Amino acid sequence: MKLLFDQNLSAKLCRDLSDLFPESRQVGQLGLAQAADSEIWDAARDGGFTLVSQDADFAEMALHKGPTPKVIWLRCGNQPTASIATLLRARAEIIREFDANPELVCLEIF
Repeated sequence: MKLLFDQNLSAKLCRDLSDLFPESRQVGQLGLAQAADSEIWDAARDGGFTLVSQDADFAEMALHKGPTPKVIWLRCGNQPTASIATLLRARAEIIREFDANPELVCLEIF
């Protein structure tokens, strides 16, 4: 499973979580740093990514458009990158279960 981190999340997360989520990327690494949400959505869908964001916009898109791509909505507020990595690492099993369930579209992590 690979994650696509939104603009508001550091590209360092790709490195910090590479053992759990290899091939993960941050939107800037795909040339999408200034892209509209719809472009990021399409890139995540086309690239087989699960989109990770702190913005409600992608969670709302998932509810309206369906489960491709899936969305992980981080509801923990602004945190240092290390704290975000720790949070995702602690929830790795839940994230894998979410990914494996075709009926689920959005996972909220607090």
